[in-house]
Amino acid sequence: MISSQRLSDLYLHACEVELQAFKPGNVSVYADGHGMTVEDFRRSSEVSADPLCNQNYTLGEKIFFAVKATREAVGCNTNLGIILLCAPLIQAVGYIKQGRSIRHALSHVLSTTTVDDASWVFKAITLAAPGGLGAADDQDVNRPATVTLTDAMRLASDKDRIALQYITNYKDIFERSLLSYTSAFNRWGNQGWAAVSVYADLLSQFPDSHVERKYGKQYSGLVEKKMALLSEELSTTDNPEQLKSMIYQLDQELKSIGVNPGTTADMTVATVFTAFLGDLVGDICRR
Repeated sequence: MISSQRLSDLYLHACEVELQAFKPGNVSVYADGHGMTVEDFRRSSEVSADPLCNQNYTLGEKIFFAVKATREAVGCNTNLGIILLCAPLIQAVGYIKQGRSIRHALSHVLSTTTVDDASWVFKAITLAAPGGLGAADDQDVNRPATVTLTDAMRLASDKDRIALQYITNYKDIFERSLLSYTSAFNRWGNQGWAAVSVYADLLSQFPDSHVERKYGKQYSGLVEKKMALLSEELSTTDNPEQLKSMIYQLDQELKSIGVNPGTTADMTVATVFTAFLGDLVGDICRR
């Protein structure tokens, strides 16, 4: 049995690694942005950890009370996406048995979500008030849920990459970004720079949901092109520190036009957290 404290420690560490990663357009220790600071995100992770790791809470309750704690602490939406992605992973830990992977356990969690889970999450989303969220014809978060959480995510999956993870068993993370993280970490031995590699790789392949909710397709091509260049540079360098000037320039360029790839930053946290959980589960299975 993995303790709540151990899970909390890993979650907090994953959040900190993502803040240490110089993610152009997003908040990091290198640069604040979009009216938010690193301390806002640190405080958010600190207050959300306990409800997320509370073993007495259902999946939906974990998400709602983590969002509520964040809203009360920092007064803005800093980590809704992180919470939505990490909560099922934390829930999955309770279903890990000998020989079962974290992804196998996650599949069980996502296939057994309830209408009650959806109701809690709808309340959490309403409370967080994420930018660009409008009304929906079916399963509007401002009205009571009538389908399971996973089914609700299916309805949103064509326009939200976090929702897409719920119906693909985190395919983007397990089949792409986790490989990117592991490869980069094995080359450089640095978790923060491995997280940058994940962020750049994802943005070179997929548009950011947060950016497209705000601007449509206006900046999608620009971001993809810039991040493909960065991803290529990262894939060939032995020392990513040498790319800081390039990243500073890109960071300023994106922030000057208000582009914040927040969904991809959330996916980066979830990737790092998944890597940590995989190591933990592997250690337990080897004992």
